Amino acid sequence: MPAIPPTSSTAAGPTHQASAASPAARFTVPGLSRFRRTRTRPRILAGQLFAVQVVIVALVVGGCAVLAYVNAGSRAEDAARDRVSAAATAVADSDTVVRAARSADPTAALQPYADRVTADARVDFVTIMDTHGIRWTHPDRSLIGKHFLGHIGPALRGQSFTETYTGSLGASVRVVTPVRSGDRIVALVSVGIKVDTISQQVRKQLTALVAVALAALVVGGLGTYVANRRLRTHTHGMAATELSRMYDYHQATLHALREGLILLDADRRVALCNDAARELLSLGEQEVVGRYVDTLGLPVSLTGALLAAEPRVDEVHLTSERVVVVNTSPVRGGERRGTVVTLRDHTDLQALTGELDSVRGFAEALRSQAHESSNRLHTVVSLIELGRAQEAVDFATSELELAQALTDRVVAAVGEPVLAALLLGKAAESHERGVELTVTEDSRIDDGVLPPALTARDLVTVLGNLIDNAIDAAIEGAARGGGRPSVTVRAKVEEDELLLKVTDSGRGVDPATIREVFRRGWTTKSEGHGLGLALVQQAARRAGGTVGLDRAEGGGAEFTVRLPLGQEARA
Repeated sequence: MPAIPPTSSTAAGPTHQASAASPAARFTVPGLSRFRRTRTRPRILAGQLFAVQVVIVALVVGGCAVLAYVNAGSRAEDAARDRVSAAATAVADSDTVVRAARSADPTAALQPYADRVTADARVDFVTIMDTHGIRWTHPDRSLIGKHFLGHIGPALRGQSFTETYTGSLGASVRVVTPVRSGDRIVALVSVGIKVDTISQQVRKQLTALVAVALAALVVGGLGTYVANRRLRTHTHGMAATELSRMYDYHQATLHALREGLILLDADRRVALCNDAARELLSLGEQEVVGRYVDTLGLPVSLTGALLAAEPRVDEVHLTSERVVVVNTSPVRGGERRGTVVTLRDHTDLQALTGELDSVRGFAEALRSQAHESSNRLHTVVSLIELGRAQEAVDFATSELELAQALTDRVVAAVGEPVLAALLLGKAAESHERGVELTVTEDSRIDDGVLPPALTARDLVTVLGNLIDNAIDAAIEGAARGGGRPSVTVRAKVEEDELLLKVTDSGRGVDPATIREVFRRGWTTKSEGHGLGLALVQQAARRAGGTVGLDRAEGGGAEFTVRLPLGQEARA
């Protein structure tokens, strides 16, 4: 017979170690691990909660069932004790028993009586005995005349007592009571109910109890299922780890967005506000979540846009320091649930747009001047060809003197290069449009006098928009019979303030609408957004200054801007 190879741990050990250390044992398949991760996707949150809730309901129902069963058994035993005590007391007090106890044959009179009591009282036995414990009655006739199995000592001393004892009929709950004739004990009565009978009653109650427990478990399970079905709908079937990860991504995204994002609930209270929105709306560190929109101190037009029921698309609004583009979109799901608001910073773009318009105007003016210079050059050449050289010299010189005079005045009065370039460009543009632009004799701003808080861009925004509006107003006034259009600019330093005053020859501004002039959207033009004067006020406020509007002596409008030079601009 061939030998069987050893299979002990000693023989198997080296083989197992070799296989575990072999390259093949360490080889893994990337796709397989990814497949395993896919297959071991964590259970969704609703499913986890459903399982936990079902277990809790089952435990609660099971515990209640056990307690009810124990309570039912105890109550059944107590009821049995009360029943046998009542029956025994009734038998002991019966005159029939007392008379039979004195007779020569107590069994003949007491056995039928005991049978009737047993049936009427719904007990298992009624045993009547003498004071020595010899039975006179018993359900089993063969046991009559034999000694009672149980304790009778307390009854002989005149006390009724209850006990659970295993006798001839098995374990039973019984009571033993003395039968008295006057002061003398003449007999004893024992009435009992078998433990099996009590258990049978408890089992009947247990059936009903189990039915109720199962019904409670089913109803609880259905309620839990419905609740978790709704939870699954709201959580989109995601697991708790996925919800936690999504929340982390949500927070990171909100802080990373450079666009402002505000979520409003159905009552127009702020449900969420990211860092960019706080910065764009100048909300600072104040707590805004949970507050109503109209309590945030935002401009009226912006507050109205946020409170509007209809969506807003690319609306331009001004805050205290910025120009923002607002988009709103209602969140609907059968009913209005809230609003999503996005904010984009339009300040730099608006400033660049204004500068681009100025550059475009300068280019148009230069193109016109080039065309005009070409015409003048042809005139000079023609005069020379006609032999009228002196008249050609006089014509060219007068044109040069007129252009040089304005340049010399601006350069002499304004040493600030940005402001000087702006005035020269606007002068060329106004001349091209047929408007006389004049810089007053007392205008003077030296180079370096402007504070760091007043940037060149803000200066271009303030003075450029005021001159543009003045030119438009002067042209409109001239079109309605107001004479030759003109604009006067005054720029000087006065008591640690930079004073900029622009006056036009237009029709002026109605006193009733003066307060509305600097509001976003106010304009007298057929086309435009009404942002120019609002941007002027915003830039002046940013530099810590003020903007005023009065009626000029000639009937036009006079805008006055005062910007502090000796102090830092307000935040």
